[in-house]
Amino acid sequence: MTAATVETTEQLHPFSTTQQYRELISPVLYNRLVGRIEKDEKMDRVLAERIMDSALGFLSLIATNPGNDYSPSDHVDIGWHTFILYTRDYAEFCQRVAGRFIHHDPSDEEGVEYGTGNIARTVAALEANGFAVDTMLWCTAACCSDGGSCSSSCGSH
Repeated sequence: MTAATVETTEQLHPFSTTQQYRELISPVLYNRLVGRIEKDEKMDRVLAERIMDSALGFLSLIATNPGNDYSPSDHVDIGWHTFILYTRDYAEFCQRVAGRFIHHDPSDEEGVEYGTGNIARTVAALEANGFAVDTMLWCTAACCSDGGSCSSSCGSH
């Protein structure tokens, strides 16, 4: 790890719960990404912004905790997929924030057991590291399948 990477990582971590992750990228890029989510996913701007903010927070967790396997929720994955489409901007972000490329590695290989509770473990890591968690976006059907509140059932699986 270079000194510049360590300095960047220290600047990013930990985020307060009011930190706007959108500050990690230019306003122009942020608006392009949010607009793409609105269009492709047919959703309103407020939800698209929440998704992009959560995706940037998730990527920041990965950047500041190398070597850990974290999983995004379905909503957060939309933001990550959208960002990846803008390959040059995504690669620059990864290098600047993490000092390396953050690969997207889907867990869909047939015959491979990826375990359970991955999203809950990611939410716990976000919270433990001081990252803001938009529980409505992180709590998926699998996470809340017991019908309980998202905040309690996400942490129990």
